[in-house]
Amino acid sequence: MSNAPRNCRVGVDIGGTFTDIALDLDGVLHSTKVLTDYAAPERAILKGVASVAEMAGIALSEIDLLIHGTTLATNALIERRGARTAFVTTEGFRDTLEMRTENRFEQYDLNIALPPALIARADRFTVRERMNAAGKVLLALDDASVEAVVSAIAAGGYESVAIGFIHAYANGAHEAAVRDAILERLPHLSVSISSEVSPQMREFERFNTVCANAYVKPAIKSYLDRLVISLKDIGVRCPVFMIHSGGGIVSVESASEFPVRLVESGPAGGAIFAADIARRHGLDTVLSFDMGGTTAKICLIENQVPKTAKTFEVARTYRFRKGSGMPISIPVVEMVEIGAGGGSIASVDGMRQIRVGPHSAASEPGPACYQRGGKNPTVTDADLILGKLDPNNFAGGAIPLSAAASRQAMVDDIGTVIGLDPDAAAYGTCEMVDENMANAGRVHTVENGKNIADFTMITFGGAGPLHAARLCEKMGISTFLVPAGAGVGSAIGFLRAPFGYESVRSAVFNLSNFDFAEANRLVDAMQAEALGFVEGGLDRGAPVIERTLFMRYAGQGWDIPVPLDAKKFDTDSTRMLAAQFETEYERFFGRAIEGLDIEIVSWSVKASSPLPPVDRVAAVDEGSVVTPAKTRRLFEASQGAFLDAGIHERDGLKPGDVVKGPAIVVERETSTMLTAAFKAIVQSDGCLLVTRT
Repeated sequence: MSNAPRNCRVGVDIGGTFTDIALDLDGVLHSTKVLTDYAAPERAILKGVASVAEMAGIALSEIDLLIHGTTLATNALIERRGARTAFVTTEGFRDTLEMRTENRFEQYDLNIALPPALIARADRFTVRERMNAAGKVLLALDDASVEAVVSAIAAGGYESVAIGFIHAYANGAHEAAVRDAILERLPHLSVSISSEVSPQMREFERFNTVCANAYVKPAIKSYLDRLVISLKDIGVRCPVFMIHSGGGIVSVESASEFPVRLVESGPAGGAIFAADIARRHGLDTVLSFDMGGTTAKICLIENQVPKTAKTFEVARTYRFRKGSGMPISIPVVEMVEIGAGGGSIASVDGMRQIRVGPHSAASEPGPACYQRGGKNPTVTDADLILGKLDPNNFAGGAIPLSAAASRQAMVDDIGTVIGLDPDAAAYGTCEMVDENMANAGRVHTVENGKNIADFTMITFGGAGPLHAARLCEKMGISTFLVPAGAGVGSAIGFLRAPFGYESVRSAVFNLSNFDFAEANRLVDAMQAEALGFVEGGLDRGAPVIERTLFMRYAGQGWDIPVPLDAKKFDTDSTRMLAAQFETEYERFFGRAIEGLDIEIVSWSVKASSPLPPVDRVAAVDEGSVVTPAKTRRLFEASQGAFLDAGIHERDGLKPGDVVKGPAIVVERETSTMLTAAFKAIVQSDGCLLVTRT
């Protein structure tokens, strides 16, 4: 093994089915997939890192940096597998978690069932205190009630405590005092306070967020501690960083303290990967489509930047309806995520219709074809029956697949129920999952005021390229790109992510009596907070600072983002802010409203390391059509029949080569299926540019 200095970085993405590892050694990529180990997730990481290091021919000690993203926090919230947690709040607000807001996610359902609160009522406690919306003390913290709560927590055997007081976003002094009182008597407990986790207005969302942070904090901290130690034990002594939901990189210590920021970390890596490809190909209107083993994620990327938000939902309980899940108020890459992955289970509902997901076979036991104990039919089983997968070359041959087991599962759960043979049941399963994903894509683009046909799709994930062509047919998209390394796209995205942190706070300022000095103090404090998380990871250049205000007309119930320049506020700022808000308001809603006061309700300051420049991919001339060395029977959905499809090894294709559908382009971590309506042209960077013929 060479001892010469090298630049070696590793990205690790733990998914519901596979753990993806990508190693970048001086610009050369090595990757692998390992089945996720639910009992000890770090074991899959150690196995995968050792495997890619061996592929690259380097010692584990030569790895310079490891960046990790995980769905463990998400899974803990969805499956309610967290710590025994207590919630302490202001007297009179014990039931906020159940009362939620006045919004109904299904307006006409008389039997609507709201999702249960993360923390049961018996585990929620109150203290006498009160702040007003400006952060002034209305009722001093009552020491007797604090002492009673601390005693109750000590007697309850809790592992973690969440503290959320009314208007603590404006002044967190009471929350901090109660935390100090708890830790003075119970120093072993994990304590989270809302004024640090999510200092934003709207108590339901803020309370949920701090409860979620406390709920997953002990398990995530324990896991990260084990991971760092285990890596050192096998010889990996480089720094370990985490990707957070907003698409930036933070230290393991920060992630351990605020694990709720990891909830969408894996999908955020995928969006960064797609944005990087968009930059290289000069694409400004992109739909990122990431389909893995458990879920599918769709994200809009405009002007080569993923769309972001300051709140999102996890664990939606009612047909993925907005409002039926658990709101988390943290900065996040905005996307729609549905239970439609390779491991998603197909079944027949009461109306004798095929349904797919959200339940997944995951990695344990996995799809029926894995022969690891799974008996339910999944999307992967359907793909195998329809000829999309090679049973002898799945995951590079690491997992032999049994078509007989897939067919038997289809017969048992679908065929015997509604009278379909295995081929028809598999066809119905794939059509249903593709239609679900197409509907999600249509709704997401319409909600953002866009026409989905105007987008170019960038697809990745183990199952994304398998389903992209049919998805594009359904959505009316004419072009999609399959990048090199698509099977481990999120892990590669981690290697492209900047060090970054976004500070978000709520503080109401009316423009009619704008206090510019106080506004400057607020922004300076937020910038210092964001830089404190970022500067340790900067290896080149000055940090990039982005500032955003969330503004509305006084009396409105919601706000819109307004970009803010780097200037200090002064006496002329009122006019400037009003003009900027009205410009953005007109862009959102068509026209501004005269005569109403304008207010700022929330503030965002994001600091990040500068993105390195990328080389634009040169266009290639269309070459000759490649003749396949072999063929396989592949089901063509548009014709409802099996056709002979050419099989092409991706490593054997060169820039300019043309592959016409029906065909399958195979590689180690995924395969790209081309229906008869599409052709692929290999680009100079190895991407497949697939267009409708």
